[in-house]
Amino acid sequence: MIPLVLLPGLACDAALFRDQVPALQARAALGRVQVADVHTREATLPAMAARLLAEHPGPLALAGASMGGMLALHVWRLAPERVRGLALLGTTARADTPAQIRLRNEGIAAFQAGRMDEVLTANLVFAFHPTNAGRLAADYGAMIRRAGVAQLVAQNRAVMAREDLRPHLADIACPLLVMGGDSDGLTPPDCAREIAAAVPQAQLEILADCGHMLTWERPEPVTDALTTWWRSLA
Repeated sequence: MIPLVLLPGLACDAALFRDQVPALQARAALGRVQVADVHTREATLPAMAARLLAEHPGPLALAGASMGGMLALHVWRLAPERVRGLALLGTTARADTPAQIRLRNEGIAAFQAGRMDEVLTANLVFAFHPTNAGRLAADYGAMIRRAGVAQLVAQNRAVMAREDLRPHLADIACPLLVMGGDSDGLTPPDCAREIAAAVPQAQLEILADCGHMLTWERPEPVTDALTTWWRSLA
């Protein structure tokens, strides 16, 4: 089976896939599952993509959440012949708008000024559906704090510098799963629909009562969809 590499989002780590990894490993001996951390070791998305390809030889299945989805697309752009399947969760193929860049720079300034708690609290309304924020806020805050200020700054800068990949989406020839949350305030569901509309073989799922953190808010549907998609690559 083709190895599956999971790509966490900005300032996220393996905990983002805490529900998916054991379930995927247990299902039908589908193959090896790994969570990559190249986003913590390189300064740009193209450099992260090159590092991932160097560290994971051979054919790959890539599933990325948020920034991880952006990274998955960059890996595919560098080596489409090696990427046998893509799963994009709560992400976008667009470049940041000037307004988004301004907000990221304001966030960077706040992190560097020691106001992380302020930014995290403000971000909850965009990251989670209201019914999920209360039970997941503490875990979310702990994960972001593990990343720390330096990673928050570096990864935001990497995301701000990314190119618009929409002109290239029609070239995706591998099986593609696209998932979004209906209440995602960071990458709204139209971003998922836009990606899927450009790729004829794409499978699109918009999850109800779900924000940006799909793997935590709706773990079972995400795991089920990933399992079906991964099996299709055999």
